[in-house]
Amino acid sequence: MSEDAGTLLIRIRAALPGLRPSERRIASAFVSDPAAAANLSIAALAASCGTSTTTVVRFYRRMGYAHYKDFRIDLTRAVAREELAASSLPEVSGDIDRNDSLEGIVSKVALNETLSIADTARSLDTAALAEAVRLLLAARRIDSFGVGASALVSLDLHQKLSRIGRTAINWHDSHSAWTSAATLTPGCVAVAISHTGATTDTVEFLSIARRSGAATVAITNFRDSPLAGQADVTLTTAARETEFRSGALGSRIAQLMVVDCLFTGVAQASYDASMTALRNTYAVVRDRVCRRAP
Repeated sequence: MSEDAGTLLIRIRAALPGLRPSERRIASAFVSDPAAAANLSIAALAASCGTSTTTVVRFYRRMGYAHYKDFRIDLTRAVAREELAASSLPEVSGDIDRNDSLEGIVSKVALNETLSIADTARSLDTAALAEAVRLLLAARRIDSFGVGASALVSLDLHQKLSRIGRTAINWHDSHSAWTSAATLTPGCVAVAISHTGATTDTVEFLSIARRSGAATVAITNFRDSPLAGQADVTLTTAARETEFRSGALGSRIAQLMVVDCLFTGVAQASYDASMTALRNTYAVVRDRVCRRAP
């Protein structure tokens, strides 16, 4: 039995991209309707997924279980945890579709993002987070990069670190990011953000930075991704993808949550200097705003 049954569905979602097609069909059955799948025998599950009982056994062993019974028990516990987490939100089901009202859209987005944050908080490796905080504290320069929605998260990290006096640079295009990464040296840190961990430009940025001698940090949903393979420290999110906009709803909010934890860890570890910097930067902005007021 796993040490934390509540993370089983999180681990199944994270494993999906790296599974064989036959195993992926099994994983998809557990993700789409875990309560129903948990009630199936090995033979019934194999039949419903169009695969063999041997593949089912291989799948639950890949998830860390020696016996299917233990896997089903933990799956039931994980379902109960998710139902409890969602109990305070309006009851909704399914992905966003063309017939949803605005009220329904609000409820579905709220549920997706709430569960993405809750799952990320539950599964985030605090030892890895502590190591990332240590690296950023010691860094003389921090470069960050992301593409698409992850670019917004990279910019958020840059702005937060800059406000507490850290030398942080965010790159908006891949060529600038690559050329900057080539100039990094030991004592610098490169932070790359990608939901899939397979975005070519982002992986290349971290690879170049690593070859240059910089410490590397990845923020991604998939620990076995190419991006994680280039990272000294990997911080994993547990975002829930939707068909309406694959990953970009839950992934962004989960990434921002990790960035907030990373920033807060750095600020707390340098408390006095960070609080002084935050007060000073706030005062400067407030002063300029007040001068413009009629």
